[in-house]
Amino acid sequence: MALSKISNIPPLSLAYVAAVTPSNWSVKIWDENFTPFEFEEADLVGITAFTSNINRAYEIAGIYREKKIKVIFGGIHVSMMPDEALQYGDAVVVGEVEGIWDKVISDFENNILQPKYIGPRLDLAQSKITPRRDLIHPDYLWNPIQTSRGCPFSCHFCSVSNYLGRKYRQRNPEDILKELDEMQGEFVLFLDDNLIGYSPENRKRAKELFEGMIKRGFNKKWAMQTSINAAGDEPLLKLAAQAGCMFAFIGFETTNPDMLKNMKKEINLKTGSENYKKVVDTFHKYGIGVFGAFIVGNDFESLDYYKKMAKDVIRSGVDIVQITILTPLPGTELMEQLEKEGRLIHTDFPKDWEKYRFSHVVHEPRGVEEETIYRGDNFIKKNIYSFPAYPYRLLKSFISLNRFNFYVVMKLNQAGKKSWQNSQYYLKYSHTL
Repeated sequence: MALSKISNIPPLSLAYVAAVTPSNWSVKIWDENFTPFEFEEADLVGITAFTSNINRAYEIAGIYREKKIKVIFGGIHVSMMPDEALQYGDAVVVGEVEGIWDKVISDFENNILQPKYIGPRLDLAQSKITPRRDLIHPDYLWNPIQTSRGCPFSCHFCSVSNYLGRKYRQRNPEDILKELDEMQGEFVLFLDDNLIGYSPENRKRAKELFEGMIKRGFNKKWAMQTSINAAGDEPLLKLAAQAGCMFAFIGFETTNPDMLKNMKKEINLKTGSENYKKVVDTFHKYGIGVFGAFIVGNDFESLDYYKKMAKDVIRSGVDIVQITILTPLPGTELMEQLEKEGRLIHTDFPKDWEKYRFSHVVHEPRGVEEETIYRGDNFIKKNIYSFPAYPYRLLKSFISLNRFNFYVVMKLNQAGKKSWQNSQYYLKYSHTL
């Protein structure tokens, strides 16, 4: 299993666009994860990108516009920055594309393409749209599926609730199971920000889904994102494990309650950072690995803070660790706050968006130097990826998980370590704190 394959996720959003494109159109997805872009004739070009690679999207758009070919942008970045995107394209779809794409195509065909389209939020319980997976490159390891959209929380570093709404919308279990039956490959990745959800009604749907997977003899391995409170429903976790869940991605963010409060991570505060180990132990009880996400770069961090966090992360028993540098993205409360306070360092947009990739300090934190953040980040990662903690963590995972799930955890650890060693600050700060 190649490290690059385990960390690459297919462009499901473009497969959804293809699914709602009129049948008289021929659609092709060009994916630079596998094939460097080369100009190809087209009547209409649709491009999506995240903030960190939006400049590449603008570059490709420029190639087509020079040849008088219309370009339409979509996705989370341009939905938050539509006026910027319109400097580089002919139209922008803000929000969800499925409910507006017919009109976009019709307007194009009638030569009345509008600069901006606002996509309505779908009623997922009624939607029967399935993505055109036949257009996705066949060499991806993961087969992605999305079963819900929206988030009721408002974490200050996240734009999901702004982009997809605060209402948690869900597809029906039977529709999901039918789509799963039709999917090829061994590995499935649920792209939902929270597959299990936030309420008893949400958990009921998850229960029906997992039971359906078990009943149908669903023999694929899969991973999900969920919140820390999922550990409070052990029967549901047991069902998830029986249905093939390998690991769950959980945003722990930090082990400091004051930092959690500043992040507006209410659900973690309610559980208590002192109980992170209990959360991980509960997932391990059913053989499910935990992919824990943490953030550094908050105001008033210190060397002691990083030393404690390194110990806390290792003590928690998290199998796979993701540590990113706090990054204000468009559409987040954090970005709005830092802009008002004049604390953004890199503001030559769109050029500087390339630095907004969770590995650069792009704002002026209070009470801590930029260099200290890089040193702290390296210190934590050096601890989790070096002797004795690294083999100790893997041994705990080996004991807690079945062999295959452990193998995937090990590969993800190798990918995480390689990513750290390839980071722009590794060599400068890896030997100091």
